[in-house]
Amino acid sequence: QVQLVESGGGLVQPGGSLRLSCAASGSIFRIYSMGWYRQAPGKQRELVASITSSGSTNYADFVKGRFTISGDNAKNTVYLQMDDLKPEDTAFYYCNADLQINLLTSRRYYWGQGTQVTVSS
Repeated sequence: QVQLVESGGGLVQPGGSLRLSCAASGSIFRIYSMGWYRQAPGKQRELVASITSSGSTNYADFVKGRFTISGDNAKNTVYLQMDDLKPEDTAFYYCNADLQINLLTSRRYYWGQGTQVTVSS
């Protein structure tokens, strides 16, 4: 069984920073990519940023220049450094991993439980 555990959310003032972490554990054969999505009340879940196992990154336009995604393949962990946070960044942030648990199964997406990020003065 695979688990994704997020940490690092909280309350921060506008212009502040937070760092989210997500560690994948369990029966994992190979991780192809990991990423962060977010969902605000009344809105659809949206991609924030993703990173492949080779280090290629992808960012949503609304976070470019403010957020940085990085990963540690040895620890099956992905990080999201969020700087210059804005009130509109307030949302529940979910970790996502595209992985394969063994050679006999197909790769699929797994999700964490999420962590709340609130940006408010």
